[in-house]
Amino acid sequence: MARVIGIGGVFFKAQDPQAVRDWYARVLGFEFSKWGGAKFTPPDGGAQAWSLFAADSDYFAPSGLPFMINLAVDDLDGVLARAAEAGVEPLGRQDDETFGRFAWLMDPNGVKLELWEAAKAADA
Repeated sequence: MARVIGIGGVFFKAQDPQAVRDWYARVLGFEFSKWGGAKFTPPDGGAQAWSLFAADSDYFAPSGLPFMINLAVDDLDGVLARAAEAGVEPLGRQDDETFGRFAWLMDPNGVKLELWEAAKAADA
């Protein structure tokens, strides 16, 4: 059966793409290829999600954009420490979800980022 099997990428516009790339490299450790994007190997466990929110949802706040990007991370505490070293503090954090641990950052383009460390199989 022909069907979608996952998220193939996230693509968005920026006024200064190089500055946004630099921020993602410095704050989140992205490694960019010559073509200007970053590739990720899917981790064992976890999942990819596609979800809609009501138009009046405030879940993406303080971003005024109509989308948010969820980034899977292998070590939430380590990523947040790296962000703090770059002067970026989380908007919030949630460690008690059965799906794993979450924290939120804003990128310099005004995109809200949801960082997600999946729950370990034994924890889920």
